[in-house]
Amino acid sequence: MSPNAYLVLSVILFTIGLLAFMLRRNVLIMFMSIEMMLNSANLALITFANANGDLSGQVAAFFVMVVAAAEVVIGLAIIVMIFRTRRSASADDQNQLKH
Repeated sequence: MSPNAYLVLSVILFTIGLLAFMLRRNVLIMFMSIEMMLNSANLALITFANANGDLSGQVAAFFVMVVAAAEVVIGLAIIVMIFRTRRSASADDQNQLKH
């Protein structure tokens, strides 16, 4: 396949993730949308690295995956803690955390 097909797929995945993040109010869906946007960026980085014939994009994608893994651990722990105390995973209810 040509690199253009992978880049189009990356743009489609990023757009779906961005729309889901903007339109959905559930914190878990928003969290998964961020992960989808990070994975689409990884796909674009690896595509550009493959097209240029070097490993710099793959190394950058590896570091993005490491940061995303840390984000998953901390983010899910925060979401579970909020859900246990509030019994809701809606982003609209989270403005009450300041009280």
